[in-house]
Amino acid sequence: MYDSNSIQQVLLKFSNSFKEHREDISAVLLSPEKHLWLGSDETSTIERLNLIDAKNFAEHKQYQVMDFISLPAPSSDEIDIEGLAYDDYYLWFVGSHSYKRKNPKMEKSDTKNVQRLATIITEPNRYILGRIPLINGELVASSPYPKDSTRQLSAAKLEVTPMGNLLMEALADDIHLGTFIKAMIPGKDNGFDVEGMEVQGNRVFLGLRGPVLRGWAVILEIELVESSPGLLKLSPTGENGKGYKKHFIFLNGLGIRDLCCDGRDLLILAGPTMDLDGPVQVYRLKEGFNLQADILHKPELVLEIPYGNRDDRAEGITLFGDVLGKASLLVVYDSPSKTKRVVGDADILADVFAIADGK
Repeated sequence: MYDSNSIQQVLLKFSNSFKEHREDISAVLLSPEKHLWLGSDETSTIERLNLIDAKNFAEHKQYQVMDFISLPAPSSDEIDIEGLAYDDYYLWFVGSHSYKRKNPKMEKSDTKNVQRLATIITEPNRYILGRIPLINGELVASSPYPKDSTRQLSAAKLEVTPMGNLLMEALADDIHLGTFIKAMIPGKDNGFDVEGMEVQGNRVFLGLRGPVLRGWAVILEIELVESSPGLLKLSPTGENGKGYKKHFIFLNGLGIRDLCCDGRDLLILAGPTMDLDGPVQVYRLKEGFNLQADILHKPELVLEIPYGNRDDRAEGITLFGDVLGKASLLVVYDSPSKTKRVVGDADILADVFAIADGK
């Protein structure tokens, strides 16, 4: 059974360089060194906080992704980082891969706002899927592998293309997802939208916020290999040599907002695909790294997370047991409550929830 009561709150203290984006946090990861890594859906940077104690992270450091990986557009254009993962001395990150529809603005006329609702755009940086070596708590462009000096770790990204990247090209003709991509349906209109990531070696698992197909969410599994220095390509791991596999997950009609490894299982943060308030839940997918492709899966509901009225929308989860000493999840929020969660000039409160360890 699940318990919706948080154990405690954790204060995340940022420097002024991030204060305007503390309300746009979209990804979180606790690394083995107990650094908290965060991404925003409005920047092209990755943030690091140091553990002070079980209720405080501070000493903010900001990393520019362009210092490690070349971007297809200026760094002022957001990557819209929606997922972070760590494995074998690499920090991985992924953009949303989504189209977006312009929002109406109160100061504009109805005529102009109706036109804005018809305007769909995308940005090249949103299609970045990359990795950066993480050595002794620092991101570096390259480094010898700590356990074997004859191996070299290097920053790299999935090859970009006119459609975004090689994954988008591979999916364009997919029988389930291709129509959403070709029709340029925005992510918040139940279009294609990546919002979760986990990694095991060169295998990358991408959780889709949308589309949700008659109540079934989708996890994409890909395997990446180096094609040239700094570039990655899809390995033909899927059926008939496709560069991806699909796993269909029943989350009671919700989309995937984040993925988190818990031993051999995958924890799935689920929430609405559309821009609305609704249930936010965590599911446990047993043996989540060893799924047969094109199979329907019904994971176990393990946690209900409270949500607000146009605020407090859970966006990221990471295991917190190494800090707290018992099985738990740290949860960060997009559009945090200004009265309950936003603190001071540049700080924000996250929640910690107890969770069964899955054994």
